[in-house]
Amino acid sequence: MNPLVVVSAPSDWPLSLDGVDVVTADEYLTHPPDPESARRPVVNLCRSLAYQRSGYYVSLLAEARGHRPIPEVGTLQDLRAQDVVRLAASELAPLIERSLARITTSPFELSVYFGRNLAKRHDPLSQALFRRFRAPLMRATFARPTSDAPFALESLRVLGIGDVPESHREFVAEAADQYLRSPPRRSHVRLAGRYQLAILHDPDEAEPPSDERALARFTKAAGKVGLNVEMIRRSDYGRLAEFDALFLRITTSVRNDAFRFSRKAAAEGLVVIDDPQSILRCTNKVYLAEALARHKVPAPRTVIVHRGNADTVVPELGLPCVLKQPDSAFSAGVVKVETADEYRAEIGKLLDRSALVIAQEFLPTDFDWRIGVLDKTPLYACRYFMAKRHWQIIRRDSSGRLEADGASETIPVELAPTKVVRAAVRAANLMGDGLYGVDLKQLGDDVRVIEVNDNPSLDSGYEDAVLKDDLYVRILRVFLSRIERTKQAGRNG
Repeated sequence: MNPLVVVSAPSDWPLSLDGVDVVTADEYLTHPPDPESARRPVVNLCRSLAYQRSGYYVSLLAEARGHRPIPEVGTLQDLRAQDVVRLAASELAPLIERSLARITTSPFELSVYFGRNLAKRHDPLSQALFRRFRAPLMRATFARPTSDAPFALESLRVLGIGDVPESHREFVAEAADQYLRSPPRRSHVRLAGRYQLAILHDPDEAEPPSDERALARFTKAAGKVGLNVEMIRRSDYGRLAEFDALFLRITTSVRNDAFRFSRKAAAEGLVVIDDPQSILRCTNKVYLAEALARHKVPAPRTVIVHRGNADTVVPELGLPCVLKQPDSAFSAGVVKVETADEYRAEIGKLLDRSALVIAQEFLPTDFDWRIGVLDKTPLYACRYFMAKRHWQIIRRDSSGRLEADGASETIPVELAPTKVVRAAVRAANLMGDGLYGVDLKQLGDDVRVIEVNDNPSLDSGYEDAVLKDDLYVRILRVFLSRIERTKQAGRNG
């Protein structure tokens, strides 16, 4: 299929390229994709790519639809993370010095259009930046701290097509045409060379994914599999290169330190759980809804709500229904609405915060299934019962603080309903091959996937109630296996 350019308004792309289709962000977000369009290149040139704005969702849904977006959501996060940019600057320092040897003014701005610059002598640097940060239009700013010091990369930002000077438009069209006809291949980071596992935790976190006893059991299990474990904190960010692997045991979000640690660890070549892609996918329910629908995994009836279709939700789903903030977690950011007035009030608040919101039919059950999946294999099975006098497993007060939670029951995976386990594994595999907690509802023979969580809870006496120490051993064996594979790949490469 033809490559697709997505813009905020038709006038933003006044260029004509043979074999390239142009649509607006609203059209892309609100129209279902062609089932035959998998692997279609999608060039996202929206004016704003800020978190949860339309441009952000273009890249996110493109990934969910099996398209090939440029930039990917991970790239957008990288460009906002100064530590990731600084790491790239360090790696590219010799190339920066060579490319800017003749430049006398500081600061100096370099426009990078699909990996090219108008001045051919800057193409090697432009291509290197494009390989590291795959965004179609970027502007890099370099500066000298002193007059006799070499240039250093100071900042890197994504441009909208409106930021490109008129005199550059013809060159941008040429660069875009060349890229879309033969997009560059990805490069892969490989490790160079007993193994050190860092477990990131926060003893002050109110609702951590693993309690102190569980963390102690991870340390005990490490000795059985031949790993050295060190518990690290946020202040150890600069030490990540000392380790072979990183295990996140703090709550994840694309806007907190967990994601920053994950991105840096991946860039350094560490084995990481949760990996950045899993965090990006699992922490956004819009991605999950699109992916489940595309792969026909059973889920509650779902509408991806935007301002253009908000009035159709109640007739389509009925009342009550459930509204979810895309990055909601631990029952926060999720509300059940009982009346049309309540729906209008709540959807308005949510759409003020996010361009897209999830609405789902309400399916009352006494408990939710939670199936733990690791490395595409079911690991544990739990029933999480609803909190007393509440429709969720966690009840919170008006400020979001935990008031009560329901009981839980862990059973052997082989005793869980086959239909539940199979649906959980199918859903988890859409997110990757990491560690996931899949939540499902069962109504008779009908099974629906509610969500796939990265960074699932692993608490002593709960998720480990059946496997006990073997739960921790199994998880760490996956780390060991991946470290050894990566080391071997580095030696062979």
